[in-house]
Amino acid sequence: MTARQDNVALAIILSLVALVLFDLMGLVIKHLSPHYTAAELSAYRNFFGLFPSLIALWSSPAWHRAGRPWRMRQWRLGLMRGVYVTFAQFLFYFSLGVMPFATASTITYANALFTTALAIPLLGEKVGPLRWIAVAIGFVGVLFIMKPGSESFSVHALAPLGAAFLYAMTGVTARLMDPDVPSPLINLYSTLASLAGALVLVMIAGGFSPVRSMADAAWIVSMGAFGGTAVLLLVISYRMTEQSNLAPFSYFGIPIAFVAGWLFFDETPWGDLFPGGLLIAVGGLIVIWRERQMRRIARAAAG
Repeated sequence: MTARQDNVALAIILSLVALVLFDLMGLVIKHLSPHYTAAELSAYRNFFGLFPSLIALWSSPAWHRAGRPWRMRQWRLGLMRGVYVTFAQFLFYFSLGVMPFATASTITYANALFTTALAIPLLGEKVGPLRWIAVAIGFVGVLFIMKPGSESFSVHALAPLGAAFLYAMTGVTARLMDPDVPSPLINLYSTLASLAGALVLVMIAGGFSPVRSMADAAWIVSMGAFGGTAVLLLVISYRMTEQSNLAPFSYFGIPIAFVAGWLFFDETPWGDLFPGGLLIAVGGLIVIWRERQMRRIARAAAG
């Protein structure tokens, strides 16, 4: 029992470190966005993110036990997840360049709410009234932040909301994959596809901009390292405990993003985030709590 608790505690710590790294990646993207397009930044992110993805795959015991396969039966679905990631990254990175950092980041936390809604048509799940109430609470929070119909409403706020929807699609479709396929292999397929997708978007937009300086090159490399390492840490933490044990801690990302935006860009969007950000977190946490409760009921019935 002690070892299991230690694994849970370490998994939580690693997931929180991953949150910080994701925010550091976002800060670098916002810093570089005046000089490079969202598609370029997405391409750089995915290229440098390949290396942590390969490390995660090589260190996967499940992959080695399966004979180190590179091909999987549902390879088309794996690549389609990468297409979703391509456009999710594009929309999110674009929003970071035109909106306060914490505001854009907070809206993307609506992905947990989209995941609940998408589970009905895509996974055939039954969603009860409590989870629908949670989804409604979360989307009221999104409306508080976006303020549609007011003078402060910006169409740019639709970008992180679209990113949240597409990130939810990647999460839901991951649950359609064969359960014996190692998660790092699924992630590698998605990273390769999202890199290819980002390169296509860059070419459509006219190609890559010249890297202005060695400092920018260092920022680009660090951006990819932050994002790729964050994904690697999440993969490791998910192996240590159930995802439901880690999901509640993901909402620490909202205050972390606020502090990061304040420290690095002197942004304090209190009016945008309160009470909307709180409602998004409450809605998401209710969904997580209800899903954990349903799993326990199912296990008790099976036992």
